[in-house]
Amino acid sequence: MKKIIVTGIGPGSREDITPAVMEAVSKADVVVGYKYYFQFVEQYLKPGCQCIDTGMKKERERAQQAFQLAEQDNTVVVISSGDAGIYGMTPLIYEMKQAHHSDVEIVTLPGISAFQKAASLLGAPIGHDMCIISLSDLMTPWEVIERRIKAAADGDFVTAIYNPKSHGRYWQLYRLVELFLKVRSADTPVGYVRQAGREEQEVKVTSLGAFDPEDVDMFTVILIGNSQSYIADGKMITPRGYYREEQMEDVKPGQQIMIESFRTIASELKNDYPLDHLWALLHAIHTTADFEMEQILYTDDKAVEKLYNKVKDGTLKTIITDVTMVTSGIRKGALQRLGIEAKCYLSDPRVAEMATSLGITRTQAGIRLAVEEHPDALFAFGNAPTALMELCDLIRKGKAKPAGIIAAPVGFVHVRESKHMVKPFKDIPKIIVEGRKGGSNLAATLCNAILTFDDAEQLKPGRDL
Repeated sequence: MKKIIVTGIGPGSREDITPAVMEAVSKADVVVGYKYYFQFVEQYLKPGCQCIDTGMKKERERAQQAFQLAEQDNTVVVISSGDAGIYGMTPLIYEMKQAHHSDVEIVTLPGISAFQKAASLLGAPIGHDMCIISLSDLMTPWEVIERRIKAAADGDFVTAIYNPKSHGRYWQLYRLVELFLKVRSADTPVGYVRQAGREEQEVKVTSLGAFDPEDVDMFTVILIGNSQSYIADGKMITPRGYYREEQMEDVKPGQQIMIESFRTIASELKNDYPLDHLWALLHAIHTTADFEMEQILYTDDKAVEKLYNKVKDGTLKTIITDVTMVTSGIRKGALQRLGIEAKCYLSDPRVAEMATSLGITRTQAGIRLAVEEHPDALFAFGNAPTALMELCDLIRKGKAKPAGIIAAPVGFVHVRESKHMVKPFKDIPKIIVEGRKGGSNLAATLCNAILTFDDAEQLKPGRDL
């Protein structure tokens, strides 16, 4: 019978050869492969079975010989390490069959791939969507490989790396790490296994930022985790999401949408940030769909955390806003849960009288009244730069000692200047949307970020929706 059976014999140990492959090898008239691999199958060969080696990098010659022998009515088994369909002989055999219009029957048997063996040794790193990339540019232009690397990194795939390095290819792995670090956290888990399944086996777990390309060679398989991967007890784990589903059982539809939105935003950020700043940034981008917030949102060190702690210990009880739209955007559930009052003085009858008599804006007058009654409040500005400037003047005169300031007025007149005026107050925690951008929605969502900071670590916003 004219037949070629293409098999994968696993990564390198007899224990990883499948029973189907063992049976095929035991019935072969001829086994064709690289001579190093014969040691793993010789005990299964029937008497008289011929082993043919064409040497390293002689894949085409190997395939041609397999066809020639099969044409002579031999049952030919072509062996590759790992799975023959993954960077192995299977595609070449099928291509050659088509090119030569051969009537030889082709059968393929899967094997345990090197990335699967490496994954089992590392723990559970491939529990979610993944891809495999070879860094060998012998038959694939580097430009194509680099494009695939960027797609894998951007797509948040768990990524297995084959052929990471050789004597002639020393820089490609460095470039891959550079590309991944542009979009992935330096804390992203990385695991790598050298000589998987063989006596020389080495297993290591580290992070993307600490990974040293000099520690690998051509016999190493590397696995880079995704944004959800983590290391526990020395093992690399990429969760499928079962526990997350369990944790989300009490989540309402609106909150679920917000959670997914935050995760999407987090995956698209260009840089890593401390949790405190990140929480405010995620709220700002979620509200505006504007990723420029990554450049223009400023927070003092631990400003969000400090203000949340003031809420928690009861020293911050009032939020003052420049306009009613900011007050309306602060979640009522959060205010009620925490015992916080949010106030805007624009509708106070005293405001119009003061503004007229003193020749100032109504928002300025509102801030003056607010400071008289709540000098230690959190002040949030989303509209009026004159109101923010008024607060700065009152602080300098010693009449106001705000718990914190959210400076997000929007517009073209005095807007930038009002924000510059806030920064010198070093002892007051500040969140500032720099430049002309801002708005009542931003000021409100930054208040909400403060009130829900205890949800930040779990990335679980929207509790009070």
